[in-house]
Amino acid sequence: MAAHAAVPTRRQFSTHGWAVPIVVGVLYGLYAATVARQGGPTTLGQLWVGLVSAIVLAVGIHTLHRHGRALPRELRAVAWGALSGTAVGFLFSLSGASILSSSGLGLAFGAVNVAAAYYIFYTHEDAAGRPAPY
Repeated sequence: MAAHAAVPTRRQFSTHGWAVPIVVGVLYGLYAATVARQGGPTTLGQLWVGLVSAIVLAVGIHTLHRHGRALPRELRAVAWGALSGTAVGFLFSLSGASILSSSGLGLAFGAVNVAAAYYIFYTHEDAAGRPAPY
């Protein structure tokens, strides 16, 4: 008795991979618009800053989640550090701080995140980059 091969089905579009990036992006965008407001009335420009920053951060998080495994763990840690450092530096610059202090805070925050991400990737993967068997 011969069994027939299963017909391959198209993969359905799933929003599962977008849930966390969208939530983080929306919260970040709302906070960016609030910081840009600086206690004054809300303007259209501040709303655009919040919307664009939310979209950029959400797409960045989604891209790193989805395609980050293609990078070696060192470059993946640097990518996460760059994304988080840029996000924090941008928020700090919206508060009216100087470029030098915003860049310094972003670099420091990014460096700490590089170290933390590398530690997590190193302790949770084997040498080939696959998840550890424990």
